[in-house]
Amino acid sequence: MSTVRAIGAALACGAAAFLAASPAGSGPRVQTWTFTYRAHDGATRTAYLVLPAWYGADRHPAIPLVISPHGRGVDGAYNLRFWGDTPADGPFALVSPDGQGRQLPLYSWGYSGQVADLARMPALARAAFPWLALDRRAYAIGSSMGAQEALLLIARREIRLRGVIAFDPVTDMPARYRAWPATPGEERLPALARTEIGASPAGAPRAYAERSPASRLGAIARSGVPLQLWWSHADAVVTDQAHQTGSFYRRLIATAPRVPTQEIVGYWEHAHEMHPETQLPAALACFGLVPAAGIRVPAYVRRGDGTIDELPPGRGRASVAFSRTFCGRAWFR
Repeated sequence: MSTVRAIGAALACGAAAFLAASPAGSGPRVQTWTFTYRAHDGATRTAYLVLPAWYGADRHPAIPLVISPHGRGVDGAYNLRFWGDTPADGPFALVSPDGQGRQLPLYSWGYSGQVADLARMPALARAAFPWLALDRRAYAIGSSMGAQEALLLIARREIRLRGVIAFDPVTDMPARYRAWPATPGEERLPALARTEIGASPAGAPRAYAERSPASRLGAIARSGVPLQLWWSHADAVVTDQAHQTGSFYRRLIATAPRVPTQEIVGYWEHAHEMHPETQLPAALACFGLVPAAGIRVPAYVRRGDGTIDELPPGRGRASVAFSRTFCGRAWFR
């Protein structure tokens, strides 16, 4: 770490501890706290910490931490909508930072500085709230751009994750750049990417590769971190999911056949499976973050390689009880 980075990290932790705030909002089962941190570029950013309503300075057993990077174009507060009261079901702590890219705050697209900031979240949260007791289990869970950054976090040496869930991720940024002009509603994204990344893929191939989990596949495979990869045939946002996630999964298990990875393929709209009313509880149960009792999943078949193929939605097709089979090799140990 350079001197500038070391000083910046120290200032960030100090500022977070000093600026620890009162609750920003609460629900019947969870409470949300905010704290500020110094991002990789020196900017002051906000992070949101969600805890069970009963957890606090007077009662604080050690619990796991979920780091949840937000999706493209929204902030950390918006990202909490995808979680509801699930931290109370664990219990676990959830941190959702606003983040900061190289140039753009809401379109970081896996920038190395942003991913490094994500790796600092356990220390930053503890510095902001000294009574927060975290056990040694840290997870990264996100959808879309947040899933992309969760995958890149696996390859960071500063943090040892116990599991990652990537819902509808981008793994190949150059391919996604080329697909944007043909994707309805995405026509403005190439210009934003050129601002954030510095050029087109042709002009900055290394920069795009650094933001692509596919370029870090070897490190991800060697990490041994349990991984769930969720993607949909009906994704109208990341329209090339068979390549972005399907091909990534096949390359991953070809590189490391025993890697603890599970692929779940279905027919949901983009990011809709990451929600407490859909399939987030099943994904969390695979890692032991919430109890499995009572969870149901769409009807599915299991391929020979363990991949879960959810059946197309059909009239009268009933859901089925969640079981360990659904998790495959990503089942928590």
